[in-house]
Amino acid sequence: METAASPPSLKQTLTPDSSPKPAKKSFVASLRSPSFKEDTYFISHLKNSERKALKELKDKLMASHGADSMWGIPLLGNADDRADVVLLKFLRARDFRVQDALNMLVKCLNWRKEFGADAVLEEDLGLKELEGSVAYMHGFDRCGHPVCYNAYGVFKDKVMYEKVFGDEEKLKKFLRWRVQILERGIKLLNFKPGGVNSIIQITDLKDMPKRELRATSNHILSLFQDNYPEMVARKIFINVPWYFSLLYSVISPFLTQRTKSKFVISKEGNAAETLYKFIRPEYVPVQYGGLSRPSDSLSGPPKPASEFIVKGGEKVNIQIEGIEAGATITWDIVVGGWDLEYSAEFVPNAEESYTIAVEKPRRVAAAEEAVHNSFAARDAGKMVLSVDNTASRSRKIAAYRYVVRKSP
Repeated sequence: METAASPPSLKQTLTPDSSPKPAKKSFVASLRSPSFKEDTYFISHLKNSERKALKELKDKLMASHGADSMWGIPLLGNADDRADVVLLKFLRARDFRVQDALNMLVKCLNWRKEFGADAVLEEDLGLKELEGSVAYMHGFDRCGHPVCYNAYGVFKDKVMYEKVFGDEEKLKKFLRWRVQILERGIKLLNFKPGGVNSIIQITDLKDMPKRELRATSNHILSLFQDNYPEMVARKIFINVPWYFSLLYSVISPFLTQRTKSKFVISKEGNAAETLYKFIRPEYVPVQYGGLSRPSDSLSGPPKPASEFIVKGGEKVNIQIEGIEAGATITWDIVVGGWDLEYSAEFVPNAEESYTIAVEKPRRVAAAEEAVHNSFAARDAGKMVLSVDNTASRSRKIAAYRYVVRKSP
């Protein structure tokens, strides 16, 4: 039998701490506050000129191209608001310049037919080793957007690089596979006014071989921007190295101002703090300071986590009370960028009993993933999870969750 314990009390023991010094401004910091505001796609929210542009685009599309569909949606369907969502994406991408939007739309329709985009989801492209590491859909953000992760650090290995990008045919296969991943994400969208109509893209720049992947990156950017307009609600870069300003200057000419307004930039070591702003910790992969493991999907939706802050110079004790004799408690806990001391102990209710050191105090390295552990209680009592940040002045975000299974 599985139950939640009584609501945990969060007991914090504070020690004095001086105010941290203000951080110096940098290129990375200057891009952290995106100005992008996502469309609702309600016709009633459009300006008169925008509604007029939508009608004009429909008329021009019918006259020049006839009835067609995209992502299974008839573009000229009667009273089909899904079609309006698709057409508005192309209009928005071209600032409601009707002829430019029409040209973009027709080119996209032609590309999808030539590329076979509608059939790519069913193909086995022989790149299974890249699934779950290089590009993959994983969970949702706090607003319900599907999240796509990208990490190209594996290609610093020359053997892997040659295996995937060694010749023109291999590159074409990789690009096709990358489109396949994006199409999976699009399958999760509503295409409804007020619904979830775009995804979140997260790109991990750690160890990315910038010189070798420059041409491939530009190709992917161009392909996605030309054929998947307004499909990304936010583009989050994590583990951004010092040379990102140089890389950004290379790719910037390929991006529209609207695309650049969606960017969120996070320097190395700040992945968890950045991602938690947009994604709940139970959906953030463990390698980025979250609680989500690949095996979690086998047991249904993830169990919600509680979030808390560990201030510099502070020790936080999480007390999980009401654990009955014979029950087993299982917990996950993580602190973004750990580099602090963690311990766990069980405190029996009986006065004559001794406290049990379940996990002795140890220093947790910055790169360590979430702790996952269980304890079978012989006596009734409480579990105390402690994170000690008294040796640091850095504020850290953290999360935990637990479940108690009573004995039959």
